[in-house]
Amino acid sequence: MSDFIVNGQHVTVNKNQKLINFLRETLNLTSVKNGCSEGSCGACMVLVNGKATKSCVLWTDKLTGKEITTVEGFTDREKNVYSYAFKEAGAVQCGFCTPGMVISAKGLIDKVPDPNEKQIREAIKNNICRCTGYVKIVKAIELAAKLLRENVTIPHCSFQGLVGENMHRVDAISKAIGEAKYVDDMRIEGMIYGSCVRSKYPRAIVKKIHTREAENLKGVTAVITAKDLPGSPKIGHLKKDWDILIKEGDCTRCLGDAIVLIGAETKEILEEAKSLIDIEYEELKPITCPTEALAEDAPLIHEDGNILSVEHLVRGNADKKIKDSKYVVTNHYSTPFTEHAFLEPESAIGVPGDDGTITIYCADQGIYQTHKECTEALGINKDKVRVISKMVGGAFGGKEDMTVQHLAAILAYKTNRPAKVSFTRKESVLVHPKRHAMEMDFTTACDENGYFTAMKATIISDTGAYASLGGPVLQRACTHAAGPYNYQDIDILGKAVYTNNPPGGAFRGFGVTQSCFATENNINKLAELVGISPWEIRYRNAIRPGQTLPNGQIADEYTACAETLEAVKEDYDSVKGAGIACAMKNAGLGVGIPDTGRCRLIIKDNKIYTYTSAACVGQGLATVITQMICQVINVSPEIIVHSTPDTFLTPDSGNSTASRQTVFTGEAAKIAADKLKKDLVNKSLSELNGKEYYGEYTCITDPMGTDKKHPYSHVTYSYATHVVILNDDGTVKKIVACHDVGTPINPKSIEGQIEGGSVMSLGYALTENYPLDNCRPTAKFGTLGLFKANKVPEIKPIIVGKKHNGLAHGAKGIGEICSIVTAPAVSHAYYNYDGEFRTSLPLINTPYSKKKK
Repeated sequence: MSDFIVNGQHVTVNKNQKLINFLRETLNLTSVKNGCSEGSCGACMVLVNGKATKSCVLWTDKLTGKEITTVEGFTDREKNVYSYAFKEAGAVQCGFCTPGMVISAKGLIDKVPDPNEKQIREAIKNNICRCTGYVKIVKAIELAAKLLRENVTIPHCSFQGLVGENMHRVDAISKAIGEAKYVDDMRIEGMIYGSCVRSKYPRAIVKKIHTREAENLKGVTAVITAKDLPGSPKIGHLKKDWDILIKEGDCTRCLGDAIVLIGAETKEILEEAKSLIDIEYEELKPITCPTEALAEDAPLIHEDGNILSVEHLVRGNADKKIKDSKYVVTNHYSTPFTEHAFLEPESAIGVPGDDGTITIYCADQGIYQTHKECTEALGINKDKVRVISKMVGGAFGGKEDMTVQHLAAILAYKTNRPAKVSFTRKESVLVHPKRHAMEMDFTTACDENGYFTAMKATIISDTGAYASLGGPVLQRACTHAAGPYNYQDIDILGKAVYTNNPPGGAFRGFGVTQSCFATENNINKLAELVGISPWEIRYRNAIRPGQTLPNGQIADEYTACAETLEAVKEDYDSVKGAGIACAMKNAGLGVGIPDTGRCRLIIKDNKIYTYTSAACVGQGLATVITQMICQVINVSPEIIVHSTPDTFLTPDSGNSTASRQTVFTGEAAKIAADKLKKDLVNKSLSELNGKEYYGEYTCITDPMGTDKKHPYSHVTYSYATHVVILNDDGTVKKIVACHDVGTPINPKSIEGQIEGGSVMSLGYALTENYPLDNCRPTAKFGTLGLFKANKVPEIKPIIVGKKHNGLAHGAKGIGEICSIVTAPAVSHAYYNYDGEFRTSLPLINTPYSKKKK
């Protein structure tokens, strides 16, 4: 038993428990976010007697007499200052980490009213942010300190909402002060809790499942095995190969495989029930890598074989061109699995209705994909399933697959009770698909003047236990493998191979992250042989408007690859030994896949309500849509209200993937706004009350393998060049990140994407890994190697592009490409630093290496 103060109120706690649980579950103080419960992420920060402390490591019995403050307990002045500072600086993206950052900021500023940058970075070093790269968070804290120190009146912000304006994000305030609701913040009367018992072994036959003891435990509401499932036994984004529950007699494929789904009245009963499930296994030797999976005598992981997909891209005669070329470079490259480490663990709630409907509250990258797969899992009519998105606390591709959504729906359906299924951080790290590990052989050739002639590559992707998006990821790794350069002779063979590792899936960069690392390193070696600088060889070959990309597509007039190189030239030349790399990334699904953006505007009460299913996963989509509309009809952004994605109310605009939403849903919003503009010529908004305006944009592209000489593979491409500069001690001093974004919709938001993506890629280059021991993940959130604020170097974002008012006002996607280019640039910088040519990630023998090799 303990007595202490929370936000000025005395509380008594009779049962010793973690402070985070008491604050969230008993007091409903949901600004305190549960990011890891391992003391590693800082999302649960509170002030204890004025000191920022992680509430997940504190027990209530140790807090007697202490004073606890959460963001809810701030004064109105403090809330206004911190929310203004964070929105003005552009420091809010997904928002899940933000209240914890604000707590750490207050803990510092209350003691040091005029902190310098080093002090700020030290103060937030225990707060992980996966979105922003910390740059704008530091600026926000500097601004907050100034406002408080000088007792400045907070400026009134008025925006036109036009394209190119640094308008504040529309959801920044609610996220900053912890009022924005994520799924795990929801409380529904009568709600039960669900979780799965998962396999003890990556590969084993499930001989017998004993559930009686768990069924007899008081407070258990459901014990479900495969035989009890109401609908399809398998799920899958494209290929239905992932068992919802492994049945008796079947073989597990990875440690994340679920075998028994349990519902219970409390989380404590749920965990006890899971411990009472007894499963008999026949353990089998797992297949740990593609080499083992491709062996002639390898056991089959799936009935149709161990190869998920094969891509073979041939254009011209690469072998002949390579043979006839002056210079040829061949190397083998290895890249690891990577964990997304979004700050919000997966969570979903299923709610049954009196009319037989099931409503699913989720936080993922596409509510219509969730609707489709959950409907199939439930085996009921699609009109009976409704999916509503709450705030999404980061995704980066990791929330495209079903993880908890279908489980919550099944529990709600079977028990007729609201049911929440949330992953612990350990489950999240284990279950959701990762960035694919790849083994790659690359040969690149050029003539005596450094002009590329041909390339040949073999890419073997470890797709893990299930398909997920392994096929499309392999496609992008192959189609972008030759880089953003002007040559056409290529021969690229790719294979995605099943293993008993955790599944690989979508991850920011979508396969290009891996192949770009290989091709850019080969280019550096070619530059040496030719005797020109790495900058010069890229500039000579950079794709320009009207030229043909290696995939055969003609670069459009808005291509600005060369311009990105020109923009970094001064920084590159300023320091001997700087690293450099270029990349390209498509916007939109492309390659013949149907791709449509949709948006509906409804006029209500003199306001314009936007309706689209497009998920905002931290990239600021609601703000982008607002600016797209304001640019057309020149109204105040204050009268535009962005509605929650809801399959009953919002049109299907596809997943937030492939850097597509700004272009596709942005164009759809623009089309709808154009229709509204025509009516506003003769009528006021009040006269249009109740009227709807619908916009839809579809891009028709050519499929893979088309016979066209110049296929139209993607609607547009973004281009980038990054330069990396090291300190004398070998640590990273500076990243210069230049991006072709076409027309910048919100420059400050774009900078935030560039900064965050650069830091994510910096981690990929130097510190991040997802180590496996016989298919068993060994990392925790705190050991994944995520960069912290006090270790991040200076980042200089540069925005270039050829502005125009065409498709989506000329905007290009930025979300993925910003995380592709830094790793090969870092690799090049270290090669210049010590002469060691590194061909695997994370890079070995650097000041950041865990082990020297």
